[in-house]
Amino acid sequence: MQTTNNWQANLLLLITALIWGFAFVAQRQGMEYVSPFTFNAIRFAIGSISLLPIIAFSRRNQKTGSLPPLTSLPGIAGGLLLGLALFFGSSFQQIGIVETTAGKAGFITGLYVIFVPILGLFWKQKTGLGTWFGAVLAVIGMYFLSVNDDFSILTGDLLVLVSALFWAIHVQLIAWLSQKFDTLLLSLYQFVFCSVFSWLAALQWETMTLTGIKEALFPILYTGILSVGIAYTLQVVAQKRAHPGHAAIILSLESVFAVIGGYLFLAETISLRGFIGCGLMLTGMVISQLLTQRNLQAGTESFP
Repeated sequence: MQTTNNWQANLLLLITALIWGFAFVAQRQGMEYVSPFTFNAIRFAIGSISLLPIIAFSRRNQKTGSLPPLTSLPGIAGGLLLGLALFFGSSFQQIGIVETTAGKAGFITGLYVIFVPILGLFWKQKTGLGTWFGAVLAVIGMYFLSVNDDFSILTGDLLVLVSALFWAIHVQLIAWLSQKFDTLLLSLYQFVFCSVFSWLAALQWETMTLTGIKEALFPILYTGILSVGIAYTLQVVAQKRAHPGHAAIILSLESVFAVIGGYLFLAETISLRGFIGCGLMLTGMVISQLLTQRNLQAGTESFP
């Protein structure tokens, strides 16, 4: 029975990685019709709405007295912090993806798994040698993937790299806040705040048209409903039963699916140099995650 549960959990994680990987394709396609802030404003609004039935179902199947109220001010404040990190992460990613490929954006974004334990040093969290080894491989891989022969790098790649730093900050905040508040409510609040910040930025710096939004509707719906609502729920359900090391490996495949999606739907190609870079980055991410989990179990590395 345990083996069956693990197999089912791994399958759910694989579906999650697939959805998230192909989301880079949708994000790239959406930029052909609308501007970055407009795209994020609408997709996170849709993502917020998609979580409402999940939250309602969750609260109905738990003891109401053990759950924080929907209007909990501390919970809303926590959601505001997450929303800010999510806003900056998604904004840099969405702006950067205009000037790079879906596949490269997927791999560079995946570097957040390296940044998370490194950022933990500021909170005096122990970081093992496995993380540093994985980080070195990932940096070498990014050099092969993004740095050209003349040592130049695309602005889009740099912006996506900055977004990976904010995703790492976001993960650290979740690790801290999830100990104090219901994770589904935190997700709802962060999506709402991210959408609000994106709307304000779009109204300030972009021109929105109904025609553009209509043309970008499918990518917006994909990233809003599938990438936010469904994939998040699958991850939460699966990681309750999956082995942490297996989960790390499977979710790292998000970047591989981004490359496959870019090839199938956007006719993107990667040179041999780029493939070597992707391989090194993926190896670095997986090694960092696997050795981190082993050190956590051995008590030689700590996270919130």
